[in-house]
Formats: sequence, C-alpha cells, structure tokens
Amino acid sequence: MRNPLRSEAEAFRFLVVSIGGAIVIIGAAYANTWLGVAAAVIVVGGVAWWYWRQPSPARPRIASASPPGMHRILVVANETVGGRALREEIKRHVRPGETEMLVVSPALNSPIRHWVSDEDNARRAARDRLDASVARLGQLGVTVRGNVGDGEPLQAIEDALRTFGADEIVISTHPEGRSHWLEQDLIEKARERFAVPITHVVVDLEAEKEEVD
Repeated sequence: MRNPLRSEAEAFRFLVVSIGGAIVIIGAAYANTWLGVAAAVIVVGGVAWWYWRQPSPARPRIASASPPGMHRILVVANETVGGRALREEIKRHVRPGETEMLVVSPALNSPIRHWVSDEDNARRAARDRLDASVARLGQLGVTVRGNVGDGEPLQAIEDALRTFGADEIVISTHPEGRSHWLEQDLIEKARERFAVPITHVVVDLEAEKEEVD
C-alpha cells in the first residue's frame, strides 16, 4: 500500500493539517449541524485529494542472476504455456548442457472466486497445463521444472526470482485484443520492475489450432 508519510516532516505536516481540519469541523458543527457536515465532507475530501496526489515511492528494480556456469530461463505463461510459438522461442534461448528452466503458470482466477478464496479450480487447471508443457520442454535436453504461481503475474515473477536466479525471462501472452496481461501493460511493468532481460512471445492458439485442422 502506498504510504505518503515517508519522513518525519511529512508526518508532522499531515498531523498539523488533520488537527486544523478537526478544529474547522468542530467549529462549523458548533455553529450549525449541517454546516459541520459540509465542513467534514470538504476536509475529508481535501485530505483524500492530498493523499492520492503524493507520488508513489520509487521501487528498486529487482535483479537476478544464475550460478556461474549456468544459464537460467524463467518462463511465465498460463493458457499459452503449451503454444508452439513459445516452444520455438524457448529453443532459441537454450544453451545445451548448461540451461536450467523454470516455467511458472500464474493461477488466473475470476475476481469473485479470488475474493472468496476459491482458487482450487484455477490452480488445478494451471497445474494440468504446466505438467504437459514441462514434459514437452524436457525433450529439449534441459533441466526444467514447473510451478503454479500467484494469480497476479508480477507477483508470481517476483516470487520465482527469490528462489530461482534467472538470467532472462520469457513471458508468453495471447495476441493483443485477447490478452488480459497486455491490457494491464504487464510487459512494460515487468521491464520496469525487474532488471533482467525480458522477451515477449505472442502465442495465437486459435491460429495454431486452425493450422492443425
């Protein structure tokens, strides 16, 4: 959560403003009840406006690196995890004999199910897709494992980097117009937060299915 009170000076200024606002509200209410209500609305609105106007504190970019002699790739995908375009892109990044790979599938869920903590189906579906993809990627001759990650993809990436030092990240999405991740500017936000090279792969599952048919 954003905290605008990042120094003693800002905290003191906030305290003074709060006390001044309380005095105004009490004075107005003493004169007239409705005047007090109006003053309260104005003061609270003013404080809220000030709060949201404060700049968010700069977040340090998260760096990551693999152990010496290894090349680690973090792959982030959910529904597109088994797409042919993603597998072909990964092949171009593999270094035979020295590549380790972690595939993370964020357990995407509907907002309602998320708020009621009903994530079992989302995690089960992500795990099924993940297991199939890991089996195929293992045929490339690399050490690969998979994890079901947090439903928020940026958090899933951050969690993965805490235990898997990656040299690069590959993020797979649906095409623009069908991708919630692209609508949320995931790629740009990831590049701002993580000091690791990021490759974006677009996987069009519908087009791949038509080619097969």
